[in-house]
Amino acid sequence: MPDLSRLRPHSSQGWLTWVLLLFIGVFSLSSDQFLSVQNLLDLAESYAVTGIFALGLFVVLVTGGIDISFAAVASVVQYFIATLFVHYQFDHALLSIGLAVVCGTLFGMINAWLITWLRVVSIIITISMQSLLFGLLMWSTGGRSLYQLPEWWITLRNVLPFEWQGQTFQLGLPLLVLLVIATLTAVLLNKTHLGRQLYAVGGDAESARRIGIRVGLIHLFAYGWLGAMAAIGGLVQVYRMGEVVPNALVGGELDVLAATVLGGASLMGGKGTVSGTLMGVFLIAILKNGLNLIGVSNYFMNIVVGGVIMVAIAVTHYKKRKETDVSFV
Repeated sequence: MPDLSRLRPHSSQGWLTWVLLLFIGVFSLSSDQFLSVQNLLDLAESYAVTGIFALGLFVVLVTGGIDISFAAVASVVQYFIATLFVHYQFDHALLSIGLAVVCGTLFGMINAWLITWLRVVSIIITISMQSLLFGLLMWSTGGRSLYQLPEWWITLRNVLPFEWQGQTFQLGLPLLVLLVIATLTAVLLNKTHLGRQLYAVGGDAESARRIGIRVGLIHLFAYGWLGAMAAIGGLVQVYRMGEVVPNALVGGELDVLAATVLGGASLMGGKGTVSGTLMGVFLIAILKNGLNLIGVSNYFMNIVVGGVIMVAIAVTHYKKRKETDVSFV
């Protein structure tokens, strides 16, 4: 008999790979459109922003923190950049992108500073920041959308065209941005001393402090990184949609969190990979797309996402308890 033990996954990414293959097979048999090149490209484009947010959130989760305010930060930043153009005719692409990244980074660092200074659980601070920023944005703008945007921001560009079975397709700019950010994040976490410090702080902050790691600065960097990714994701979302809608992003935080924990990131910190995070994003994407193609209600997906997060929290705490339990016999 063939030895099937080699097929048994030995990591969270291994299990995730089998789950992905299972759902791809099910949806391929259920709908002829699912595995079409155009559908897969549209799927990747649609979830590129989710992937950018997830990569930023993953860095924060590695340090043992959590941030729910990234969608509000992205909304505020994109509206701010659009307002500069509408009211002041500020139309410089590189300066606008740089200013957006700086603003997003500052919002993230403010979160980190408040968490460290007040010594409050990160989720409380970031939920408060999310409510504050989104409330201020809706109040100050009256919920008005902006449509008159600079050409550099909304003009769709041909990126990496290719042919398949006589048809022409292309990899869009949002997907390319996601791949570049994924590469940078992987290099940061796996090839730099700073990346090792990020994992060390998430593994045990007190031990990291005792060996000389400045935990406060590490948190500043991690939350600042997420703020920068929120700004970039906000810009990419406007590029795709061609308009700035104040409430377009807020409410999708659950998908981003689910993707990161599905990819193997521990809510206790110190674990996870960039490739796992991307796989988590792709799993959420194919679940929603596949269920939509076979006619299942979108509301059912909320049940799935909520269940994923609950299971992830339960598994994370169970593993942590098993690692720290001392058996007295």
